[in-house]
Order: sequence, then structure tokens, then C-alpha cells
Amino acid sequence: MKAIYAGSFDPVTNGHLDIINRARDIFGEVIVAVLNNTSKKGLFTVEERIDLLHKVLDGEKGIEIDSFHGLLVDYAKKKNSNVIVRGLRSASDYFNEYTLAMANMHYKDGVETVFLLASNENLFVSSTLAKEVATFDGDTDLFVPPVVGEAMKKKLLGGKL
Repeated sequence: MKAIYAGSFDPVTNGHLDIINRARDIFGEVIVAVLNNTSKKGLFTVEERIDLLHKVLDGEKGIEIDSFHGLLVDYAKKKNSNVIVRGLRSASDYFNEYTLAMANMHYKDGVETVFLLASNENLFVSSTLAKEVATFDGDTDLFVPPVVGEAMKKKLLGGKL
């Protein structure tokens, strides 16, 4: 069975990687689908996010990296998947995700959403926090893989490494 884990991944964090690997272990295959949200300016372009995902997931079996725009349920059907995976760090994450999961379940042919709880070591990890630490040239290793931390600092600090 193939599941889809979609998000902006701007940047991909250690928490994202944990969910990706656990989803793959459960479903056999996972598509990491980078959302191309044209209404939102990210730190990295979609192409750069895909490149970083390829770097940190190099050699991992059962993981496909792709991008999409539009409705996730339509993308899931196009990829012949009926399972969406979402990671949850807190109760507020659940409340934010619940309505979307219900809508996705009832829209057209529907897809199921499976929630995976964040591992204890990733409960505090977020892209926003990683960017803030990188902005001040801090140690980003708790939040993101080293190659991602380097790329963030290069962008945020204007190549002053």
C-alpha cells in the first residue's frame, strides 16, 4: 500500500524524517509530496526543497519524492493512493488537522488520513524554530539534518559561513 505525506517541507526537519520513515515502515511505500503553494513565499523554492529531500533520503527504499499543486485528494487519486499521513506534535495539531481530514474523507471518492504521533525527541521540532535558530547562526542539528542546516544558514545569512 502506498501512502502520501504532504507538506511544505520548508525546510525538511528531523521530525518530518521520522514521520516519513515510520510511514514507509507501516505502508511499505510513501510519497513525500512537496506542496507548491504559490500564495506563500518560502525560504526555499520547491526545487530546492525537493533537492534537500533527495539529499537527506538518498538510498532510502520505498520513498518517492514529488511535488504537486491543487487539492491533495486529487493528487492522491492521481497517484493511486487512498491514504494521507499527517504527523501530530500536540493536541492543537490534532484540532487543526481534524477538519481537513474529515473533508478529505468525504470529498469525491475520499481518502483516509492516518495520524502518526511525533516521537518524544521531536515534539518541539518545527521548521519555524529551525529557521529562527539558523537566522542567529545557532546549532540547528536538533531540528534539521546538517546539510539542511547549512543550506538554511547560507540562505539566511547571505553566504556568510
